Amino acid sequence: MPVQAFRMHVKKGCEEEYARRHAALWPEMKKLLKDAGVSDYRIFLDRETGNLFAVQRTEGEGGSQDLGSTEVCRKWWDYMADVMDVNPDNSPVSVPLDEVFYLP
Repeated sequence: MPVQAFRMHVKKGCEEEYARRHAALWPEMKKLLKDAGVSDYRIFLDRETGNLFAVQRTEGEGGSQDLGSTEVCRKWWDYMADVMDVNPDNSPVSVPLDEVFYLP
């Protein structure tokens, strides 16, 4: 199962709100992710920099970063736009990360 990793950024002072919103992930957003083949999705926070590190297992080539055409995902982006760095369409600024080490 492929693994995708990427970096995002939470705004200073919004770290707890970001975590709170994800702890209460909308059921329809969770279903969308699962239906798209996303599993074992984790997001880690570097509290010193505000950088978020996300990693997810995916079935096939797609992942959470490919769901922007759905209404649910766009609503989630709008909901999260005030607590993280976003693009003009409110999608999170996301930088793909390359795997350089793996210990099975």
